[in-house]
Amino acid sequence: MSYSSDLYQQVILDHNRKPRNFFAMEDSTHHCEGYNPLCGDKITVYLKVGNGGVIEDISFNGSGCAISKSSASMMTAFLKGKTIDTAKSVFESFHAMVTDDPGFDQAKSNLGKLAIFEGVREYPSRIKCATLSWHTLISAIDDKKEAQTE
Repeated sequence: MSYSSDLYQQVILDHNRKPRNFFAMEDSTHHCEGYNPLCGDKITVYLKVGNGGVIEDISFNGSGCAISKSSASMMTAFLKGKTIDTAKSVFESFHAMVTDDPGFDQAKSNLGKLAIFEGVREYPSRIKCATLSWHTLISAIDDKKEAQTE
């Protein structure tokens, strides 16, 4: 097994066992429920957006596989304190990376630690698991009641 594969597994397992920002936010300004009917993953993303479109707080709850839960955990940790515009830009980069979009340039991306999910594209059936929380985030931002999972 390669170093990057070992690191990927360690990060996924850590965020699955001890998810960050895993709670239902009662005073959220935005929230949305997402569901992946292929595997049964269910997630709700909560945002508290303040002045200037800054994500003052972000959380999630629900159930899902290790990839789904760890992706949501890392997403919330990464986006807290960022703007809505930044969140949308990071979503676009993340989605392009995991779907192996030919226009994606890792060197120019704004993903930081989220780049660990690059390996998901090797497993097409797991892409929806990794992107469920992200699609749910965008739907929450757009005030939709239910996430579109593609």
